[in-house]
Amino acid sequence: MASGAWPAPRRRSATNLRTIARSTSPTRSPPSRGERRRHEENREGVGAHVIGRRSFVGSLLLGAITAPRGVAAQARKVSQIGVLSPFSSAAGAAPSFHVFRDRLRELGYIEGENVAFEYRWAEGNYERLPALAAELARSKVDVVLSAWSTPAALAAKRATTTIPIVFIGVGDEVGVDLVPNLARPGGNITGSTFLSEETVGKQLQLLKEVVPRASRVATVSNPANPVYGPMLQGIEAMGRAIDVQVVRLGVQGPADVEATFDSARRERVEGLVVLRDLVLITYRERLVALAAKHRMPVMYGMRELVDAGGLMSFEPSLPELHRRAADLVAKILKGAKPAALPVEQSSRFELVINLKTARALGLTIPPPVLLRADHVIE
Repeated sequence: MASGAWPAPRRRSATNLRTIARSTSPTRSPPSRGERRRHEENREGVGAHVIGRRSFVGSLLLGAITAPRGVAAQARKVSQIGVLSPFSSAAGAAPSFHVFRDRLRELGYIEGENVAFEYRWAEGNYERLPALAAELARSKVDVVLSAWSTPAALAAKRATTTIPIVFIGVGDEVGVDLVPNLARPGGNITGSTFLSEETVGKQLQLLKEVVPRASRVATVSNPANPVYGPMLQGIEAMGRAIDVQVVRLGVQGPADVEATFDSARRERVEGLVVLRDLVLITYRERLVALAAKHRMPVMYGMRELVDAGGLMSFEPSLPELHRRAADLVAKILKGAKPAALPVEQSSRFELVINLKTARALGLTIPPPVLLRADHVIE
């Protein structure tokens, strides 16, 4: 070997390499019985963990599917509103009742979905109201709506002290003992007021402006309605102020309608003020026809009679009163107590004049009165 040269590497056979590899790799002894048991337990634990995750995910999916059904079941709770009225039907006589339903819809209470109505009509007979009110109380409605009648509101109040009551269009609520005061009605009743002494006094004043010669005017009201006591006193006070003598006449049934005009002729009255009453609305066609026959100027407390051909009417806005009543009902259905909800008072009044009828009676409507009219029927 030359000086300074590295020695050549020693060649190893393939057999020797395999021997070295076996000698340097770690030796794996067979697993003991304890190791085998722990291995099996670990496998079972992993399986249980997988099954648990699947069950958890499945329960979440099942909850996602079934939860809306539970929510929908709660949302589908249908509130029951009992309607008590002397009318014969909602379509035929209840003024502006569609406004009440429309306002409820705006507030989220839709008929046929989450609200339903239980109607009780007295068919023009006030004597039926107590029994009908008792029926509604037994039916466990959520709220009673007493529509357009002080006797109906009184009947509802006597029928229940627990079911909330909302009235529309009554008068002298304190005087007839519906509520102790308007600001805090107390008990289970509230609503929207309609008639007042000032309102009926204004009716007489407007008639006098249209018929300046009138010195004797008769009021026509339903004696069965207790609200008219203070109303008649109010109109008589206005009569004294404008130098008009006021005579009282009453209509309680169909036979009284013609007799009223006979009495008016005997009393030599020169005009009539017909106060608002649902019974009188029922006889509107006959009242208007007799007024035309006797050429009698009449101020009505209800627009329905002017639409039927009467001369003129002055009253609070019926749509406004129905919207306010719907607001009260919605608040009660959401949990408010009637005792804490003030009685709503109308702030808007409507004057309606039928010029065709005025011409037939030979009357000229003074321009100042015509300018104040909200609606003019040509």
